Amino acid sequence: MDEADRELLNEIQWTFPLVVRPFDAIAEKFDTTPDVIKERMIRLKGEGVLRQLSAIFDTRRLGYTSSLVAMEIEHDKLEHVAGQINRHPGVSHNYERNHKFNLWFTLAVPPGSDLKAELAKFDVLDGIKSTRMLPTLQLFKIGVKLDMVDDKKHEIKPSEVKKDVKNVEFVPDERDKEFIRQLQKDLEITDEPFARAAASLGVTQDEMFAKMRHYEEIGVMRRFAAILRHRQAGFMANGMIVWKVPEERISKVGQTLGSFPQVSHCYERPTYPDWPYNVFSMIHCKTQDEAREMAGVIQKQIHVDDYMILFSSREFKKTRVEYFVENSFTLEVPA
Repeated sequence: MDEADRELLNEIQWTFPLVVRPFDAIAEKFDTTPDVIKERMIRLKGEGVLRQLSAIFDTRRLGYTSSLVAMEIEHDKLEHVAGQINRHPGVSHNYERNHKFNLWFTLAVPPGSDLKAELAKFDVLDGIKSTRMLPTLQLFKIGVKLDMVDDKKHEIKPSEVKKDVKNVEFVPDERDKEFIRQLQKDLEITDEPFARAAASLGVTQDEMFAKMRHYEEIGVMRRFAAILRHRQAGFMANGMIVWKVPEERISKVGQTLGSFPQVSHCYERPTYPDWPYNVFSMIHCKTQDEAREMAGVIQKQIHVDDYMILFSSREFKKTRVEYFVENSFTLEVPA
């Protein structure tokens, strides 16, 4: 990637134009032509750096229930167990991490489903020694943006302002579900890439953009943006920093962590006798040394001494949950 690629990727990770000809708007911003922008994006897709251009929805606002799950798996059974868990359509991220709990995945189930019952389906798999459900108790931040341009990297300090959304009740009806099914699809890199979705929905593109802006205003859609593959983009150290925070400080520490530009996710999660860490934050760095250094800088500002970084050593699955799409799920269990 050259500097122009990196500048482009920085831009479209956070602000993708919701207009009929978005690549024209991007080209104008970069003082180039739409064809140049499209050619770059097609190449970056082909190289695996650009994974998807789509709406990013809030799982909970759609009525889905989800949880992070940590499992302790016998080492020689890890790949098989991970492969079977990956078959579940509600599993979007699945990693091996450097800890006794060596398999970490997220599981989401649609409205009306029982998350615990769904998780219990994995109990038949051989090699699982223990399972810990770690659902979100408080959400402080979710929003990945990889800083691609070195000379534009943010200083490591809590400087971001949390985005305001209207706190209104949202229960998706069948029409909402039709919109969501279309908007979660990967956008084609063509002159008018939204035209096909609008035609499928039987609305004009402007009507579709109005609906998208409404979803964003009420927090149902986080944003419409580019999603990158971290490793292909050069971010090899995917570090989950877990903090043991005194109960009375959890909200304050979580809010502060969420305002660091380098932190992509931040949650409060439950503890167990063998897992005392209650605040989770994600950082993405090029090396583990860089991640450790960043964690140290953050620690000095939040004043929490007991923390640990768990790096992902293998990525078994990384995708997006497909909302309101029927998918069958079966396990392969040896007789």
